[in-house]
Amino acid sequence: MEPDTVFQSSPRRAPSFDVIIVGAGFAGMYMLHLARELGLTATILETAPGVGGTWFWNRYPGARCDVESMQYSYSFCEELQQEWHWSERYASQPEILKYANHVANKFDLLRDIRFNSRVASAIFHEGEDVWQVSTDGGEHYRAKWCVMATGCLSAAQRPNIPGLGTFKGEIYHTGNWPQEPVDLAGRKIGAIGTGSSGIQVVPELAKLAKHLHVFQRTPNFSIPARNQPMDSAYEAEWKQSYAQRRTAARTMPAGIFSDIGTNSALAVSADDRLLEYERRWAAGGTGFTGAYSDLLKNEDANSTAAEFVRKKIREVVTDPAVANLLAPVDHPIGSKRICADTNYFSTFNRQNVTLVDLRSNPLQEVSENGLTAGSQFYELDTLVLATGFDAITGALSKIEIVGRQALTLKEKWRDGPNTYLGLMTSGFPNLFIVTGPGSPSVLTNVIVAIEDNVKWIADCLAYLKTRGAETIEATASAEEGWMEHVGQAAEGTLYTKAKSWYLGVNVPGKPAVFMPYVGGVPTYQKICEEVAADGYRGFVIEGRSKSLRARQAVG
Repeated sequence: MEPDTVFQSSPRRAPSFDVIIVGAGFAGMYMLHLARELGLTATILETAPGVGGTWFWNRYPGARCDVESMQYSYSFCEELQQEWHWSERYASQPEILKYANHVANKFDLLRDIRFNSRVASAIFHEGEDVWQVSTDGGEHYRAKWCVMATGCLSAAQRPNIPGLGTFKGEIYHTGNWPQEPVDLAGRKIGAIGTGSSGIQVVPELAKLAKHLHVFQRTPNFSIPARNQPMDSAYEAEWKQSYAQRRTAARTMPAGIFSDIGTNSALAVSADDRLLEYERRWAAGGTGFTGAYSDLLKNEDANSTAAEFVRKKIREVVTDPAVANLLAPVDHPIGSKRICADTNYFSTFNRQNVTLVDLRSNPLQEVSENGLTAGSQFYELDTLVLATGFDAITGALSKIEIVGRQALTLKEKWRDGPNTYLGLMTSGFPNLFIVTGPGSPSVLTNVIVAIEDNVKWIADCLAYLKTRGAETIEATASAEEGWMEHVGQAAEGTLYTKAKSWYLGVNVPGKPAVFMPYVGGVPTYQKICEEVAADGYRGFVIEGRSKSLRARQAVG
C-alpha cells in the first residue's frame, strides 16, 4: 500500500502532536518528560495496560535485575534519587515495576500515555513531512517526529517446536508472563531454555514443582548474585555522593560504577589471579569479568576465568555428569551475556530436578501430555518457555515502518540493521531509535544508555525547533561509516566467538550480524557529543522559510 493512499483513507483530523513516542518503558517515560520540558506536545502509545516496558511483561518467578539497584535507576532527578528506597541489592521485578509507576506519577506522565495501544504501522508522508502512526485498533495519530522507545528485550521469542500447539497443559513464556497469579505448586514442569531468564526462573520452579525437567541446549556461565537486603550504610553512602558516582559510572565501559582491573590476566601470577577470582566470586554479580582488562579480548586470558567458573560449578553440583553438562565449553566467558544467579547450580542437586541435554537428546516434538527429546518421552502438565527475545530489532520488526519512497525498515534491514550512531537510519527522516542497533545498549547498564540516548534526541529536537527545521535524516555515507566502525570494534573482541542473541542467531532466519556497539559508554558518548557539536555531522537537515526550502547537508 502506498503511503499517500494510507493518508488519504485515514481520518484527516487524527490527533496531531510534535512527538509520538512508542513504548512506555524507562526510555519512553524519560522521552515524554524531556519533550514536555521543551514545550513540545507529545504522547506515548503503549501496548500494555501499564508502564514499565520489559518489567511489565517479565513477571516470571525470580525475575530480577542483574545491575545493582542503586545504579539501575534514573539519574536525571536528584530528588527522585534521594526519595526512593530500594529494599534489596538487586531489585526484583515487582519492585522495579513499582518504581516505574512511582516515576510516572511523580512526573504526571500518565495523562499523556495511551495504554492498550499496540502500534501496527508508522508511515512517513513525504508531502507533509509527517509521520502517521496507527494502532491495531484502528486509531491514527500524526506527528513531526517519531521516537521508537520499543526496548531491546521486549519481543518474546517463542520457539518453533513441532506439536507445541497440541499441548493440553499450560504454557508460559518468561517474556510474556500472565498478570494474574499462576499456581505452579505440585506441577510436572518442563522448562525450556537456560539463558538469563531460565537461570532465574529454574530455582523458583524447583521449589514449587512436583518434578522439574530442565531442557538445556546451551549451558551458560553464571556468577552468584549474592543478593541481600539493602544495607542502610551502603545506601546512605550512595545517596551522599550520587552525582560523583553517576559521573564516574559514565567513564566506565559498561556505564556501571565498579571495580575494573587494569592488568592483563596473563601478567599476574596464578596465585594472585586465583585470589582475585575468589574475591569477585565471593562479592558476586556480573562484575566478575571486570577482573582483568583483557578477559574479553584475549582467549588465553579468558580461559583462566572460564576454567575458574567451571571448577566452581563442579564443586557445587554433586553429580559429575550433570556438572559437566552445566559447565560451558563452547564459548568464552562473557561473550554471551553473563548471568547472575541465586542457587541456580545447586538446584540441580534436588531430587525433584532433572537436567535434559538437548545436544545429545534433541527435542523432537511436543504432544498433548509432554514432549519427546531423543528417544525419551517426558510427561508434563506445564511448559515454561525461557527462550528469550528477538533482541534489539525484534520490537521494531513487528511494526510496519515505512520511510521515503515507500521503503520499509524490514526491507532495508533485510541483511542486518544499519544505523548512524544507533539513533537514526537513512531513508527514515525524523525517526529516532532509543538504544538501537549500533549503540552500546545491552552491553551497558541500559538505563545509562537510555538516558544518554534520550537526552541526545531531546537536544537534537531543541536544535531543530530553534532553527525551524522540518526534517533531519542520517546520510547513507555516515551510516555506512558508522556500521563499519561497529563491526571493526566487535571483531577486536571475543564477542563474535559465541552464537548469541547479540548476533540474532536465536531467531530463525535473522541475519547473523553483531548488533551492539562494543566501544563502551565513554567512547560512544564522546562521538555522539562531537557529532552534535559539529552541527549534527552526518545528518541532512532541511527547513522551510516561506516558499523556499533550505537544505543543510552536514557530513
